[in-house]
Amino acid sequence: MGVGCWRNPLLLLAALVLAARLGHFQRWEGFQEKSTSVKNMNSTLKFFIETYNNASNDTYLFQVDKLLRSQMQLTTGVEYMVTVKISRTKCERNGTRNHSCPIQNKKKLKKSFICEFLVYTVPWMNYYQLWNNSCLEA
Repeated sequence: MGVGCWRNPLLLLAALVLAARLGHFQRWEGFQEKSTSVKNMNSTLKFFIETYNNASNDTYLFQVDKLLRSQMQLTTGVEYMVTVKISRTKCERNGTRNHSCPIQNKKKLKKSFICEFLVYTVPWMNYYQLWNNSCLEA
């Protein structure tokens, strides 16, 4: 084997180094605490709580009570890692869905959870997918 067989890999390596220096490769930063678009965050929270309520066997609907933490990372879309407090409302599951459901205040019916979830979204296509979800009673 002569020197000729090494020229192609060296040429390839040189091209990769040059492309990296010119910024043609995007470095994924991981999840970052960044200010997020209110529209995208509201849509993400709405998607999560609808998904949660659809999977729940509770007689009453839950709603997001408080946004505790939000992180995002850009991939082929946007990934949100979010921590929220959700609480049981006075609106029953089989009742008419009211846009304004007050939080349950009767001691026996009060119930809250702290939920962490990961949602993948392509907001410009109105596409959402819940990748992970875990809730613990608050």
